[in-house]
Amino acid sequence: MTKSEFRYAHHPEDVKKYTTEDLRREFLINDLFNEDQINVVYSMYDRMIVGGAMPVKSALKLEPTDDLKAENFLDRRELGIINVGAAGKVTVDGEVFDLGNKEALYIGKGAKDVVFENANEGQTFFYFNSAPAHHTFPTKKITKNEAEIVELGEAKYANRRTINKLIVNSVLETCQLQMGMTELYEGSVWNTMPSHTHTRRMEAYFYFDLEEGQAVSHFLGQPNETRHIFMKNNEAVLSPEWSIHSGVGTSNYTFIWGMAGENMDYGDMDAVKTNELK
Repeated sequence: MTKSEFRYAHHPEDVKKYTTEDLRREFLINDLFNEDQINVVYSMYDRMIVGGAMPVKSALKLEPTDDLKAENFLDRRELGIINVGAAGKVTVDGEVFDLGNKEALYIGKGAKDVVFENANEGQTFFYFNSAPAHHTFPTKKITKNEAEIVELGEAKYANRRTINKLIVNSVLETCQLQMGMTELYEGSVWNTMPSHTHTRRMEAYFYFDLEEGQAVSHFLGQPNETRHIFMKNNEAVLSPEWSIHSGVGTSNYTFIWGMAGENMDYGDMDAVKTNELK
């Protein structure tokens, strides 16, 4: 079973006037994982799809939603998957890929059958992003050992973190999709601070590894007009190309970032000085 939702894009002048309820309705994605169901949100920000699959008793096939108007989900798209639960399997046109916790799989345009399965070693949660594609690149599994890993931040500023670049052009070729995972050290709570924007790309964040009862305050908006959304474990949020995307937690956590847009240069960003945020 697949449940789909559609989200429009927004002008920053309009977002200034949004209430807390408005912000949560338009940007927060808080229903990604339901037993034996695939949930997808089709966003008009670079036509990014954010989704989650939770196979429990049966395998789940990725079916096209009505918004795609396609015979197969990946007829005109590429897909990135990261397993955020126990070991699982993804079968792509008959080829089986075993995915452990925090391992990724890139699937190129044109794949017809994508099936998610639990490996019966605990509960599996597959988080995925999908973007339009013009070319077919090979399907490839990426482990953390194969990722480009960068250490950033300092304990002094409560932002010490490991960035695992999993689906980026320094690791493998894609059309426009980029995905990775940032893990905060214990005692560090800030992500993407100092902040930045990148008008060439939208971004989606997915927060997980957050202890029960804890929360993350995610910041969005133009640098001179910021807003916040309080988020729980296993929730995602959309970030427009004009918006910052930073967060602070009541404990450390991990988050997955996914981007789509016209520039594949990970470092293409416009920095914002922390003391100039409003």
